[in-house]
Amino acid sequence: MRIELEKDRFYLSRHYCEAVEAAGGAPLHISLIPRAEYVTTALSQLDGILLPGSDSDVDPLRYGREPHPALGQVHPLKDETDLFVIKTAEEVGMPIFAICFGMQVLNVSRGGTLVQDIGTQVGEAIKHQQGAPRDRPSHRVSLLEESLLASLAQDSSAVVNSHHHQAIETLGQNLIASAWTADGLIEAVEDVRPEQPVLGVQWHPELGWQKDELSRRLFAHFISRAERYAESRATRLSSPINA
Repeated sequence: MRIELEKDRFYLSRHYCEAVEAAGGAPLHISLIPRAEYVTTALSQLDGILLPGSDSDVDPLRYGREPHPALGQVHPLKDETDLFVIKTAEEVGMPIFAICFGMQVLNVSRGGTLVQDIGTQVGEAIKHQQGAPRDRPSHRVSLLEESLLASLAQDSSAVVNSHHHQAIETLGQNLIASAWTADGLIEAVEDVRPEQPVLGVQWHPELGWQKDELSRRLFAHFISRAERYAESRATRLSSPINA
């Protein structure tokens, strides 16, 4: 979830849940409680993790940088909980689908760094904050040949929406870039290890799934991996060793 400081509440856009449900999943919210015991208990009931976008930025101190003047709000509860969730999910090989901020905090969790403000730090950048309507595809991304993303798109490129002022600068451990914009910014990442089903995209497929085929395939793939994880967990629990 996210946190709204003004009203002191946790919340999340309906679009994430609707996209997950439409793909065959049962969406459940994880509150921003950065305690290992809570996160472990919550994840024990789940088969996959969707790391959503946020109206906050990852604290640059977490990747060894001082705050840029154009840094947005930093919400420690969001950072800490997401990092706990990523660590716990990866320990058991649970599928992770990361979107926008979710991809950025995933990268930071692996030791990667971020561009804190594209407009002032990237020369000749294209427009990455498109505004309304939010579901409108606004720029093209090139896809890595033979990547998971390219196989889902069934093409070498895709046109996506764009709502971010930060981006990946250096990749974290065991991540590869699988999509880029014309200005060279990374728009998607995948884990190189087959036992870690991790995919992150910088755009927002939860806004486009009703009209966009790639968005639907992204969520369908996530739910498929979650089903496989659930089956493997059930097999482990029913084995004689665990009986």
